Amino acid sequence: MDGGGGGDLRSAIKKWNVIYPVYLNSKKTVAEGRRIAAAKACPDPTCVEIADCCSHLKIPHAIELDKAYPRDFFQVGRVRVQLKKDDGSPVNPAIKTKKQLMIQIAELVPKHHGRTKKQEAATSSSAGGSSKNTKGGKKKK
Repeated sequence: MDGGGGGDLRSAIKKWNVIYPVYLNSKKTVAEGRRIAAAKACPDPTCVEIADCCSHLKIPHAIELDKAYPRDFFQVGRVRVQLKKDDGSPVNPAIKTKKQLMIQIAELVPKHHGRTKKQEAATSSSAGGSSKNTKGGKKKK
């Protein structure tokens, strides 16, 4: 079914490290799958944000949206990253381990252009709407 040399690339990607968004999610516990300190983690990262951070760090990556996190099948998507070349040398000399990469990505995700646009839109809409919501509902006795 696969035409050309696509099978070689797929078999090479299979050897790359896997990063699930749950690994970097500050809202998850270690038991739920978080792999870095909660203080260093970021809230609700997505596969696209992780992939953009990898390209910013010049790390080869591949997004697999059809895969799910084994502990929680509602967490869909993962990113495969190449930390080491075939000869064993690191692709990016500043990042040698998977944990270092996860911490770097968690620092970059909150600065992601998609998040900053969402926050600007949310602050402008909430600033206008907050003056209307000064009156509360009925109090229960």
